[in-house]
Amino acid sequence: MRTSTSYLFVIFAALLLSCESKKNTNTYDFTIPFETSEGTETSTYQEVITFYENLADTHTSVAMYKMDNTDSGHPLHLITFNPNRSFESEFSGTDEKALLLINNGIHPGESDGIDASMMLMRNLAEGTIEAPNNTIIAVIPVYNIGGALNRNSTSRTNQNGPEAYGFRGNARNYDLNRDFIKADTRNAHAFARLFHTVNPDVFIDTHVSNGADYQYVLTHLFTQHNKLGGDLGTFLHEKMMPALEDSLTLKSWDITPYVNVFNRTPETGFSQFMDYPRYSTGYTTLFNCLGMMVETHMLKPYKQRVEGTYELLRSMIAITDANASEIKALRAKATEAYAVGNHYPTQWTIDSSNTSTLSFKGYEATTMISEVTGQNRLKYDRNRPFTKEVRYENYYKASDSVTIPEYYVVPKGWWEVIRRLRDNDIAMIPFSKDTTLRATVYRIASYPTAQRPFEGHYMHYNTEVTAQTEVVTVHKGDFRISTQQNGVRYLMETLEPQAPDSFFNWNFFDTILQQKEGFSPYVWEDKATAFLLENPELKQEFENKKAADAEFAQNWYAQLDWIHKKSPNYEASHLRYPIVRVGG
Repeated sequence: MRTSTSYLFVIFAALLLSCESKKNTNTYDFTIPFETSEGTETSTYQEVITFYENLADTHTSVAMYKMDNTDSGHPLHLITFNPNRSFESEFSGTDEKALLLINNGIHPGESDGIDASMMLMRNLAEGTIEAPNNTIIAVIPVYNIGGALNRNSTSRTNQNGPEAYGFRGNARNYDLNRDFIKADTRNAHAFARLFHTVNPDVFIDTHVSNGADYQYVLTHLFTQHNKLGGDLGTFLHEKMMPALEDSLTLKSWDITPYVNVFNRTPETGFSQFMDYPRYSTGYTTLFNCLGMMVETHMLKPYKQRVEGTYELLRSMIAITDANASEIKALRAKATEAYAVGNHYPTQWTIDSSNTSTLSFKGYEATTMISEVTGQNRLKYDRNRPFTKEVRYENYYKASDSVTIPEYYVVPKGWWEVIRRLRDNDIAMIPFSKDTTLRATVYRIASYPTAQRPFEGHYMHYNTEVTAQTEVVTVHKGDFRISTQQNGVRYLMETLEPQAPDSFFNWNFFDTILQQKEGFSPYVWEDKATAFLLENPELKQEFENKKAADAEFAQNWYAQLDWIHKKSPNYEASHLRYPIVRVGG
């Protein structure tokens, strides 16, 4: 098991106390508000926690753990169902069972999974539904605790129930389903520690969709299978996803892929959602975990949405249980594809030559004049259902890639990056002394930047770099980070500046983009003259540039700056990416 021994000891101690405390003879009522209200209400945060405390107090098959604190000041909780629990940690890594992790309440207004999971864990513990033989079930009851405590009845403008619910933003108003890589919140740090302790084989995140209107209560958003890649991607796309669809059809619960449209009709066709690592399933993919979201339809009654989520969770447990050995074997082999020197995709684009056709159940839509704006508006007619063949673009191909190096060197001063690497169980070896080595050094050539804030950042995008081999000195205490470890994909996605969700693009290295030292023109004029006389080839290059670039020829400051950047006076750190690559 990769997680630190001290952290596992805390988990083990909690388990020991949990098991020893189950001598309580109290009788609890495990009926939840969703049931007593006949499907119109969801539990408050405290009701959820009390429910699981009582369930763990009553049944030895259920354990409840307190993990790290979140931005709300409250700890993240983890609930497990494991009938064969022993006094040693169930997260030892030696159990042959698969582990399925369900995350709820990342957007607490989308509370369907919170209630569905409570009923699921109760029914498993009480034996009213069949328990899996080869799978341990783990549940995060509410991930966004701050949002759950910020309860209201109006912020989900598009949603049909429940009567009251939590808010999308967390205690610091972050959308946590954009925070998995950048990890600005304590929630994300707590999740990373939890995720690597549990090391799930299958991950499910429960949501409610926005977008078009259609007949389905349930949609699925599996992680993009080409991006997951290899045999795992094939298993997810050709075996797990069809098995889920077939299972739910047998239960009379139709399901379709997530309808990725906004303010237009789905029958014109749509593409699969690309879940970059900022999202939960994009993040879990980096550690070869089979991930999916359930997205219930916002306009369907709350009772139907919760019941549909409950049945989907049961189906996914059964599929995981039936394929537990194969899933674990595929995960064990997955990192073999990421050897030193292999190409790793950093950018993806839709493969329009390879599409699917859905038999889609929608509603006819019309365009009419709005009574509010006087302009055209979209209107769905639920009295006119249809089933039509719809083009579905669910294949992607790599549009850019980099080779995998032998290792990266991360200078010890970049502690925010180092903290995130540690949270994600990345093995790092500090250099014991100053060392000189040959490495590939990136310089940032282009970095367009968003003009509007996004989750606390002004992100860079379409970043381009130049690379050259240099002799560099790394200092004692800097970190050597091998790519040949379980977190290789996490390293590639965060440390390669061109990757969409790289630490560079999330502004962790913006200080290198600002030049710290400059020149006074009246001082530099004389030095520049002398420098050009000492370097006739550079002087010729300078004259050629003036002749070829009229704007440059008319800009005296640009000319002095150009000469300065060619001189030894120009600081080496400007636009130089501080993390270097070795080998590969």
